[in-house]
Amino acid sequence: MTAIAINLNPIIQLTDNQFYQLCRENPEIKFERNARGELLIMPPTGGETGNRNIEIAADFVIWNRQTQLGICFDSSTCFKLPNGANRSPDVAWIRKERWDTLTPEEQEKFPPIAPDFVLELMSPSDTLKETQEKMQEYIDNGVKLGWLINSKLRQVEIYRLGQPVEILEHLKELLGEDILPGFTLNLAIIWR
Repeated sequence: MTAIAINLNPIIQLTDNQFYQLCRENPEIKFERNARGELLIMPPTGGETGNRNIEIAADFVIWNRQTQLGICFDSSTCFKLPNGANRSPDVAWIRKERWDTLTPEEQEKFPPIAPDFVLELMSPSDTLKETQEKMQEYIDNGVKLGWLINSKLRQVEIYRLGQPVEILEHLKELLGEDILPGFTLNLAIIWR
């Protein structure tokens, strides 16, 4: 099952605060909002995908604690992108100096900033086309590096700001390049 889109625009256009309140009043539902203002209801993650997500996130947290270069975010964090969309990547990371430019209120709610890095892990309910479009949206909004991991195909799509998408198969590891210096993701935890 893919995300369900609800277009309330002919009736009401939710402000950022109203969208935030809607999410807070319905914590059992994972909402996103696309650039057209449509609400997206995201299906829950299954066991295998949830386990892979937490394993990946753990690697990011450990690396970030050691380097202290930025701030890590899990899949429940919703970012307000410059195009107006509200998106929740499976893993996100922002350089500390960029994060520190936000006010405490901006940091508390849905941060109005595009992460420096995002990762999306395909789950059985995702469609490749929609996830690729979401990845391109991240890059179009200033994300510098993005990884789309498709465990079913053992394939990784690497998105870089200002460059064509690179598609690689059967990799053993992903390197953080100059965006995540010194970070290595061992893909054995995903390909198992």
